[in-house]
Amino acid sequence: GQCYVSVEDFLAQAQPQAVVSQVEGGISISASTGTETLEMSVYDGASYVVANDRYLYVPNGVVNLDGELAIPVNTMAKILNLELVRDDQTGYIRLYTQEGQAYLTWGSAYYNSNDFYWLSRIIYAESGNQPMAGKIAVGNVVMNRVASYKFPNTVKGVIFQTNQFSPAASGSIYRDPNWDSQVAAKLVLDGAVVLDNALFFNVAGLNSYASRNRAYVATIGAHAFYA
Repeated sequence: GQCYVSVEDFLAQAQPQAVVSQVEGGISISASTGTETLEMSVYDGASYVVANDRYLYVPNGVVNLDGELAIPVNTMAKILNLELVRDDQTGYIRLYTQEGQAYLTWGSAYYNSNDFYWLSRIIYAESGNQPMAGKIAVGNVVMNRVASYKFPNTVKGVIFQTNQFSPAASGSIYRDPNWDSQVAAKLVLDGAVVLDNALFFNVAGLNSYASRNRAYVATIGAHAFYA
C-alpha cells in the first residue's frame, strides 16, 4: 500500500548535485543548494531514515530493490520539501517543488528540547527493553494525552500527573535514556504513530484500572495498550 522510490535514483533526478557514498549497511548522502545543506543516511532494513538529524519513521522498513535502497515516496517528499499529490483516478503520485526551504529543518531547530528530554526518559523508563514499535507506542500514549483535554497539555505535565506514570514517582524517570529510546522520542516528535488512540498501557495480562475499564487496543512486546 506504499509507493517506494530508490533513494539514489530519485536524488539523481531531483538533486543531481547530491553526493552518495556507500557505507557499511547503507548509503550516506550530502547535498547543498549553496545556502542550505542536506545530510542523510539510509540503512538497509532500518525502521527509520535520518535526514538533517531528523528521525523519520518507516513502518515497513527501508527495502532493498535489486541492490538499490528504497524508502516511501512521502518520506522523500518530506526530506526535500516537495508537495505530494495523489491522483485517485489514475493512481499517479505527483510531486511539486515549493517555495521556501529546499530541505527539511535541522533537528536542532525542530525538536523542542524540553519535550525531547522528558519523552526520551519516560520511553526509556517504561520500555527501554522493548522493540522500537513498543517504544514508539509508549511515546504515542504520552502525546495522545497531551492532545486530549482530559490530561495536562505538556509532555512533562502528563508524565508527572499524580498516580499516572510510576517512574515519575520512583525517580527512575531521571535515568539517562539509552540510544534507542532517544531515537524513539525523536521519531514520535517527528510524527511517528503506531497507536493513534491509546491513552493507557500496562504490563500485558496485568489486572489494572485500564484492563478493567478501558477499551483494549493492542499488545506490543510486553505491554498492553488501551484507549
